This record gives sequence, C-alpha cells and structure tokens, in this order.
Amino acid sequence: MKKRHSIKKALARRLLVAVLLVVQLALLLFLILSGNAASKWISHFLSLVSVLVCLHVISAESRPGFKITWLLLVLVFPVFGGLFYLIATRQTGSLYAKQHFDRISREKACHFSKDPAAEEAAKAAFPACRPMLRYLSDHAGFPVSFDSETKYYPSGETFFDALLQALETAEKYIYLEYFIIEDGVMWNSILEILKRKAAEGVDVRVMYDDMGCFLTLPKDYPDHLRSFGIKCQVFMPFLPVLSVLHNNRDHRKIASIDGRIAFTGGVNLADEYINRREKHGRWRDAAVSVTGSAAWNLTVIFLTLWQSASGEKDDLDSLRPKTAAAPKSSAFVQPYADVPLDDDKTGEHVYLHIIQSAKDYLYISTPYLIIDDTMVLALTLAAKSGVDVRILTPEIGDNKFVHMTTRSYYRDLIAAGIKIYEYTGGYNHAKTFVSDDTIATVGTVNLDYRSLYLHYECGAVFYGDSIIADMRDDFLRVAQDSTPITKESCEASRFVQLLQSILRIFAPLM
Repeated sequence: MKKRHSIKKALARRLLVAVLLVVQLALLLFLILSGNAASKWISHFLSLVSVLVCLHVISAESRPGFKITWLLLVLVFPVFGGLFYLIATRQTGSLYAKQHFDRISREKACHFSKDPAAEEAAKAAFPACRPMLRYLSDHAGFPVSFDSETKYYPSGETFFDALLQALETAEKYIYLEYFIIEDGVMWNSILEILKRKAAEGVDVRVMYDDMGCFLTLPKDYPDHLRSFGIKCQVFMPFLPVLSVLHNNRDHRKIASIDGRIAFTGGVNLADEYINRREKHGRWRDAAVSVTGSAAWNLTVIFLTLWQSASGEKDDLDSLRPKTAAAPKSSAFVQPYADVPLDDDKTGEHVYLHIIQSAKDYLYISTPYLIIDDTMVLALTLAAKSGVDVRILTPEIGDNKFVHMTTRSYYRDLIAAGIKIYEYTGGYNHAKTFVSDDTIATVGTVNLDYRSLYLHYECGAVFYGDSIIADMRDDFLRVAQDSTPITKESCEASRFVQLLQSILRIFAPLM
C-alpha cells in the first residue's frame, strides 16, 4: 500500500509537469499559426533564427552526426527547427554551471590519491596502455592506483549482496549516487540499513537524478529521507519550462563506504536489476568494487558533484581514510568520470583507447549500440586488422525504436568481421570492455549519444588485474548462451531498412 501511494504521488507530479509543458507548447503554436499580424512577424523571426542556427551548426566543432541531424531537422521544419535546437542545446545557466563545476573540480583535484610511482610502474608493465594511462592521469586528472583490491560482480544479485555487507561495516559515512532509485525489495533493504546507520551517527548521503526517478519517486521524497537523518540531494530538478530540457543527467552509479570500499557499474537501485521484478525479460548487469586509494578517488568524484549540486563544502582531509595503504600488487586501477559541460568526452576516449590498443581480442557488452562514424571506424578497423571483436547486446530492448536503431548497425559491423550476440530472452544492461587479458573497464557509459556526450558518467579502468579474466570468462559464458547474429538473420525488409536509416539520422536526439 505504501509503495502504491508513493507511485501515485510520483505520477501526479509528472502529470502536472507534462500538462504545463503541453500548455506552453500549445500557446507557442497558437501565437505562430493564428494568422494575425503578430504571428507573421513571429514566423519570420523564427525562420531567421533557423538560418542563424544552420550557420552556427556548420561552423561549430561537433560530431558530423550531430550536424547532419540538426541541419536536416531545420530544413524539414524551417520555422520550428531553429527554436527546437535552442531549446534542446542551450540550457538556462549552462555557462554558469560550467564555471561553477570547473571551480569545484579544481578545488577537489588536489585531494585525489596520487602515486607517481604507480603510474610509472603501470607504464612499464603495460606499454600498450601508456596512451590511456597518460590521457586519464595527465590530461583528465584521474590518477592510477597500485594498492587496491578489486572484485567483479557478474549480476545485480551478486552486487546487491556485496553492497549490503559493505553498508553494514560503515563507521563514518555512506555516500550513494544513483540514476534510478525505486521502492522495492532492493531499495527498501538498503534504506533500512541507511536509517539505522544514520541513527548511529554515520553521515549518510543519497543523491539521485530527478529525470531518472521521474516515475519512481515522489517530489517530497528528499523530505522523507531527511526525516531519518539522511542527507538527500536531487540532481538537477526538472522544471516544466520549454527553455530547459535538462539533457545533462547524472547517470553515475557510485556507492562509497568510509572511502575504504567503493562500488560502480551499471546497477541501479530498483528491483529489475536483481530480477525481483521482471522488466524486459531476465536482467543482466555488471559492477565492480575497489578498495584502497581507488575507492577514495571514487569518493572524491562523488563529493565533487555533491558540492556542485548542493553547495555543501566538505573538509576532504577529515573524510579520507587514515588506515595504512594495502600492499602493492600487480593490479592497477584508474577510476574516472565524465562531465558533459566540457568538450573532453572522457568516456568515449576510454573506449576508443581500448579499441585502438587491442591486439588479440576485444569483448564489449552494452545495452545500446548507437554510435557515430568515429566509433564505427575504430571497431571495424580493429576487426579488419585481425582482432577478435565481439559485442553483446540485448535481445529485448527497453525502447522499440532505440532497439531498432541498435540493430541497424549490425549489418555493417558483421560485414567487417565483428561477431554480435543478443542476450537471449532478456535485457543486457552491463557496460564493459575487456581486451587482451590486459585491460578492461566497467562503468556507467552506454554506447549511445546520450551517455557519450550528454550525461555525467563514471567508471574504472583495470590494468593487469585478476578481474579481467573474470570479466572475459563471464562474457564468453553469456555469449555462448546468447543468440549469434548472422548476416542473414539481420536482413530486413526495405521498409524496415528505410526506417532504420531514418532512425540513425536522428540518433543524436535519442
């Protein structure tokens, strides 16, 4: 009954937002199409805006796919196309948000755990990975760790069990940052521990994305958590204003317990992720945990965005674990984050580095396969160069048109020698790359335009770690039980091929 009431409150709020947006759109259409003198001037003005937008798009430094999409949209809708571009890409306060986040990032950068000896040792041990190591450390500002224990979780269920155990050990703080939170077995089990720990004096913080929880949590849910002593921050609350589309969502998944152990991966805090509720068939996901300085570095990533969203500034020196460092190992871990406010697409660059460094094999797991020409070229070139490239996608999609767009890439990739598998009877939500028994990454970054270019994302790169073999074996096991896609099986009618071509044109808007 309590969950049903919560869902009703969430739906009521979302319905109000939708109604307000529709009213604004209807008013705008009326002003343009009413036929009076004012509407003609408005129409001429918007047409001029569309022309200026086209000139801006042509001269801008952006992906060709984005340019083609927007130019075509403006040509098809010369009056509304330019306005839609401004609504979709020019968010209110974006310049201030960038300056605000840049300032906080610079303040927090000195608090990452950095060990120059670890970076030099990693470069010496894995020379093929030197470009990645230098890029993430020297340019993006995310150091490599040499004192971390790691573990790979091949399902939401195994991750959930490990998270519950870790939460019980919290003595100082628990920080959770998730795209989706929903009442159910998973979240309620976690919440019971959070309430108890908060009552014991542990600093418990929860940050979730407002759009991600658009249909799962009511507007007053932060007050509900605060009543238990839990700090709560809603990331970028959605406003029913046409001038703000809030494209930049917090798609990260981070759990940090005392800065000693941290988790990341694809798993959100809702029951479908642990198969307690069926959604798109059986759900497959993946996550990792790290200890030592890598866990602390993920904590700094969390606190950077927490301060940006809440304005709350912490003394990071007091939060950093004081325990002695773990013994050096042969494993290197490099947590990273991606921010849509700059032009440096860290998540995409991590993937491209792994693709370009692959010599023997490259195994990719992703829920979406909606990529631009740069990524297609990198994947096909690797396959044509003799690398065993395999990609695992879902058999059951979470969106019909998005899934159709994913399948539109199969023919070209298979023609280049790439092997594609669809996770039989379910939804593959894991986001992993593993290559050559040497390098791997697990995180939140999907192979689609939103994750690669528009969202706040995170992940971790592993060099020479034992979990690389775990990831490799897990991929091969799942692929063996999945449906291999052949050139013949992905053939479609001319109508479907035409629809897929159209969807690929508009893929940057999905």
